[in-house]
Amino acid sequence: MAKIVLGGPPRSGKSCLRQGLKDAVRGWPGMPYPFVITACPDGEGAWFQESMALNPAVAQACKKTYKGRFTPEYVQEIAKSVALCQEPLTLIDIGGIPDEYNRLIVRGATHIVLLAADPDAAFSVWRQFASVAGLQVVAEVHSDYHAKEDTVAVGPDGVLRGTIHHLERGEPVHERPLVLALARHLIELARS
Repeated sequence: MAKIVLGGPPRSGKSCLRQGLKDAVRGWPGMPYPFVITACPDGEGAWFQESMALNPAVAQACKKTYKGRFTPEYVQEIAKSVALCQEPLTLIDIGGIPDEYNRLIVRGATHIVLLAADPDAAFSVWRQFASVAGLQVVAEVHSDYHAKEDTVAVGPDGVLRGTIHHLERGEPVHERPLVLALARHLIELARS
């Protein structure tokens, strides 16, 4: 069982990556449907990416309606969902601030994927968050909106590193090389 946190600064593309990973894993033979926990009250639930592809205006209006804020009650309920989840592969999309709320939410998780538009500035902070939270870093991904292609490598430490290009709400990314490699990486974790 693998409970994978998607962590990184706001507007890095975590929700776009979440949708791409979900779609890529769904297409993998013999893999169960990946469970998604949206652990940020930003109004971008698991429904949001697909809705953006179909009708961006309606999706944005719904997001505005559903947008909330972190409260102790919200954090407690989401943390409970993470801790009790028994699915083979769970993706947990947290908020973009490495704060106490997010630390409480991820207590029951196992691993983290780091995603940032500026990895030099963000990864050290998020690695520290992962260390304090007891999460194993399994991937460090540079979200480069203006890049033309993905890059992928797995280091001797077993951490997948690479670049994903042009993460845009509503656009499918599940067949991109980085997403496919990361999906395979996460499936192997779930099976081990």
